Amino acid sequence: MDTYDTAEIDEHPLLSRVIKVGLFLLAQGIAVMLVAFLALLVSLGASWSATTEQASLLQPGDTRSGTLLLKEDGAYTEAIRLGIDVEVTVSGPTLRARVTQIFRNPTKDWVEATYVYPLASGGAVDTLKMVVGDRVIVGDIKERQQARVIYEQARRTGQKAALTEQERPNIFTNSVANIGPGETVLVQIEYQEPVHQAGSEYSLRLPLVVGPRYNPAPIVQSVDFRKDGSGWGAATSDSVPDRDRISPSVLDPARNAPVNPTSITVRLKAGFSLGEVTSHHHDVKVESPDDATRLVTLADGTVPADRDFELTWKPAAEKAPSVGLFRERIGGADYLLAFVTPPTVEQATQKPQSREVVFVIDNSGSMGGTSIVQAKASLTYALSRLQPTDRFNVIRFDDTMDTLFPASVPADTAHVGEATSFVSALQARGGTEMVPAMRAALADKLGDNGMVRQVVFLTDGAIGNEQQLFETITAMRGRSRVFMVGIGSAPNTYLMTRAAELGRGAFTHIGSVEQVEERMRGLFAKLENPAVTGLTANFSESTADVTPAIIPDVYRDEPLVLAARLDKLAGSLEIKGRVGDRPWTVTIPLQSAAEGKGLSKLWARRKIADAEVARTLRELTTEEADKAILALALDHQIVTRLTSLVAVDKTPSRPEGAPLKLSELPINLPAGWDFEKVFGERPQVPTQLRERHADARSQPELRRPAPAAPDAIRLPKTATSAELKMIAGLVLIVLALILFVFNRRRPLLTDVA
Repeated sequence: MDTYDTAEIDEHPLLSRVIKVGLFLLAQGIAVMLVAFLALLVSLGASWSATTEQASLLQPGDTRSGTLLLKEDGAYTEAIRLGIDVEVTVSGPTLRARVTQIFRNPTKDWVEATYVYPLASGGAVDTLKMVVGDRVIVGDIKERQQARVIYEQARRTGQKAALTEQERPNIFTNSVANIGPGETVLVQIEYQEPVHQAGSEYSLRLPLVVGPRYNPAPIVQSVDFRKDGSGWGAATSDSVPDRDRISPSVLDPARNAPVNPTSITVRLKAGFSLGEVTSHHHDVKVESPDDATRLVTLADGTVPADRDFELTWKPAAEKAPSVGLFRERIGGADYLLAFVTPPTVEQATQKPQSREVVFVIDNSGSMGGTSIVQAKASLTYALSRLQPTDRFNVIRFDDTMDTLFPASVPADTAHVGEATSFVSALQARGGTEMVPAMRAALADKLGDNGMVRQVVFLTDGAIGNEQQLFETITAMRGRSRVFMVGIGSAPNTYLMTRAAELGRGAFTHIGSVEQVEERMRGLFAKLENPAVTGLTANFSESTADVTPAIIPDVYRDEPLVLAARLDKLAGSLEIKGRVGDRPWTVTIPLQSAAEGKGLSKLWARRKIADAEVARTLRELTTEEADKAILALALDHQIVTRLTSLVAVDKTPSRPEGAPLKLSELPINLPAGWDFEKVFGERPQVPTQLRERHADARSQPELRRPAPAAPDAIRLPKTATSAELKMIAGLVLIVLALILFVFNRRRPLLTDVA
């Protein structure tokens, strides 16, 4: 084999220069790639706080604020307008909601609109209708990927189409393609949900806005692959792979009027004579056609979609029925919904049991404004309720964490006073790293000392990595019971209810300062009184598929809610358990069940939740859970993370060749939130909504860039890409070496000739 000395190459100036240029280009390309990689790592570590970078919550809008103007070649045009109408009919134990979204296109362009919005996490979405002019197009349930393919095909061919997808059990996206200039398109979805009951009070909650979510940065790790001969590389673990789809653009309320006006009508048919009916966060008008019916509407006609709507009602009699049984027959099967409230054991008859209570308070940026006031007031009240025989600790967290005491301390005057001062000094700031705080709270440092161990977690739940939190609770709960307290105008109720379920506790929501004492008093009634444990349900003459599969403990004033599918409606339902240290049994004849509506959908939705819980508990593999969820969703025609609703107008409307633009509709900041606590100081230059050609959605580099926020991190931009420089450098080096070898061998060839 021939060998060459570098001096020989230096004897050829042209070749030497070509190699040097090639090496320079190669080195420059590598340097640019390294800089870009470093910038990417920095940007991935961003959070939403005023003291950290802003990358996480800038998606998908790439801006800190939105506006209802789109910039087009230096001029501003109006964006898509959205109006929302919600109609709810309560029929005894269930409600049926119809949500109509009205998309108006005031522009001269053909537009595709997408809107991210919340729904109740326990609701079963089963209907989609699209109204275009005088035509009504009914949607079909399809597997999610198949529905997306159908929608994309319609979008490309100019047909109007609507697609409803679930991002989380309480976050959905509606996409509407090919809305023409000046056109209005209505998209209507419907869902079924059980009414919530607590003691003698019944309630419904309509989520109206998705709070901005804190999404922890993906973790990039070096991975050694040398064992199989492939060297090393980088592996990325992202706990929120769908961060783009759950974090819509948010308008700065200081610079934009509220958007998405919403009207609400509730037809309340309770099934019993009604007493007090209360709307907790909106002014309403209440009409009373008869003793058991109320018609509730908004006093002002419409309100901005910036906080949850909560309605509660009580029976006219002092005490609500202790048992409610409802049935529905669908497709040869009987579906049953049972509400059974166990008797209350008064604290006075019980020997007080000492407790260890670990309080966790979220003081991240999303808790700024009124939320931190509510949280601090709630925790201060909770501290005042501790008994001298209790032990306690306090943990506060944002993107950092502090534990007040090394371990739980006696609830004496000195320790409670120190904790109260600690809580009163808290300020909202930073990101929301909830998982480390939950781990710290569940770490049982005292061991099994005979005390009841309870974790009280106060937060708005504004995170995207819910599954990580669920897995943490499952792995570490031990003997602890987790009680979630949702704070603010738009808490993440899916996270709260699932975390409480996995932690064998309960969920309480506090939506205003006025509710603090009442709701915390109710929470302490649960904490201080024994739960109903060891619950079982048996059907005497029927084969039943019951949900929840594992019946949870029930706390004071909470009903046990069971859904079942029966082969026949015969015999009775027997429920057994223990109330404190006493056995308790109730037997209910099935023939006494009243007629109900939508019970099959609710049963299926709860079975799907069972499968998700079993996946978290590792009782089912992901494949097994997905198979069960898909079968239930298709059989009962409901939207899940694996199925979507799609509706397509068969007649193309967008002229061939006319461009289609994507408009991602912004949402309001939830009421009471502090914009600067979440997103940092306001930028000096107003920014606008992201807008791009919808036909180029697979090429994100083609979108028109919005003005960058002052602290936003951008990847380096160069006249020639790093990849091209590296390729050019390598080509020049190889070419030079080929020429060098050829020139060196040419004398030998001449001698041979």
